[in-house]
Amino acid sequence: MNSIESISIIITLAALLAYINIKFLKLPSTIGLMVLALLLSLVILLTSSIAPAWTSFARTSLTRLNFSNLLLDFMLGFLLFAGALHTDIEKLRRAKGPIFVFATIGTLISTFLVGGLLYLVLPLLYQPVNFIYCLLFGALISPTDPIAVLSILKKAGISESIETSITGESLFNDGVGVVIFLTIFSLARGGAGEIEVPEILELLTVEIGGGILLGLLTGYIAFQMLKSIDHYQTEVLITLALVMGGTALASLFHFSGPLAMVIAGLFIGNKGSLEAMSKTTNDYMHKFWEMIDEILNAILFVLIGLELVLIPVSRSYLYVGLLAIVIIVLVRFISLAIPSYAFRFNQRFRKRTLLIMTWGGLRGGISIALALSLEATMERNLLVSITYIVVLFSIIVQGLTLGRVVKKLA
Repeated sequence: MNSIESISIIITLAALLAYINIKFLKLPSTIGLMVLALLLSLVILLTSSIAPAWTSFARTSLTRLNFSNLLLDFMLGFLLFAGALHTDIEKLRRAKGPIFVFATIGTLISTFLVGGLLYLVLPLLYQPVNFIYCLLFGALISPTDPIAVLSILKKAGISESIETSITGESLFNDGVGVVIFLTIFSLARGGAGEIEVPEILELLTVEIGGGILLGLLTGYIAFQMLKSIDHYQTEVLITLALVMGGTALASLFHFSGPLAMVIAGLFIGNKGSLEAMSKTTNDYMHKFWEMIDEILNAILFVLIGLELVLIPVSRSYLYVGLLAIVIIVLVRFISLAIPSYAFRFNQRFRKRTLLIMTWGGLRGGISIALALSLEATMERNLLVSITYIVVLFSIIVQGLTLGRVVKKLA
């Protein structure tokens, strides 16, 4: 079976599970899809002794799809562009200070706190891990996932100001988090002694600065093309080319593709919508990208559930994962509180805003994809397992209870 056939099966499965969820479970679509896919994975694992061929088929198909590459190199650009396209830049501008600080300083604080605490507690569970690998875990788990956040916040009944802060932070800390992860990954693979500080700064500058500039450049070119015609079919096609071409260019020049797509999406969704599109084009454009967003989200969350078939299962890993959940939630609050009080953002926030932002900081497929990209020598099995446990807790428990937490704390 080739990759096209595997993707066809996943899409068919996503449609079937979406129908079951809407008809019977009536959970939020992304959570419902993931829960059903998880149940299917459990059935596959539990029946492996009875039907080994079916289990082998599932594992082979998922391995061939390569979740990490599929999400990071293909789906992520579409999902971030779609999310940014529907985001009001004026709301982001009003909250630009907190968004920038949380996405950069907050992510760095979280990376080192999570890594440091995990390094200290793992020996207590007889699972000692090198500090650099604990930092890798801190880097991949610290950014909140914009895909999970955007899909679940819509139905959480959260206030506009808090929603803007969480949404904006998740859109930008994703790109920043990936850059931090790649930097620490290079240190872990090459040895800290072989990489100098100027090289790290150069990597950060090229990835982040290049991503922002690429997003502005490709967004501006697409904007001028949209402005010069009035043919909605071609204009939608231009935005499709913008995402695919921009992602390819970012990979070619080693720029941050996620940041480039966020910037381009904000540019087209705001300036482009106002100045370059007719009312008809605007309507088709937003509906097209809304459908792309829904379809890819469905595929993504089904894949997250099915990945259980490939995740190493161990009781000791489960204990570490449960402890990691406590650490991550605690560190999430600290990484918001420190910059908030240092820059006096707390004076403009409503009471208990930081608690709501803490519980609303969801982790998702990006963390799993980054964990799956680790090499075997980097404690891959342990880190992949605890990442998966944290993501499941984040999406199912935090996602399902976020609305009630908001009502209680607001």
